[in-house]
Amino acid sequence: MPTRNVVLTAHQNQLIDQWVAAGEYQNASEVLREGLRLVEQNKMMFQMRLEALRTAVNVGIADFEAGNFQTYDSAEALDADLAAMTAQVLGEGDDRPFGRFVKVRQ
Repeated sequence: MPTRNVVLTAHQNQLIDQWVAAGEYQNASEVLREGLRLVEQNKMMFQMRLEALRTAVNVGIADFEAGNFQTYDSAEALDADLAAMTAQVLGEGDDRPFGRFVKVRQ
């Protein structure tokens, strides 16, 4: 395995020593490999979320360009429509997607 020299803060060094002493890791290299694995996983999740967001934006733009949107004359009208949609999706009853599992507090 390749080796590297790294500079740690006193706190980081203390954490590594603590985790190795507690038996959570066998040595400092294991701690650093775990940290790198978590950074890699975090970056992959970020990329996946970013791609999902881009896809959602593109869907929204396409819907807007196709005229698939609703306009409202007031904030109250928007609130009423959102409340109706929420009641439909989260309301009680077997015919609603989440009705048996989720109850909205009033």
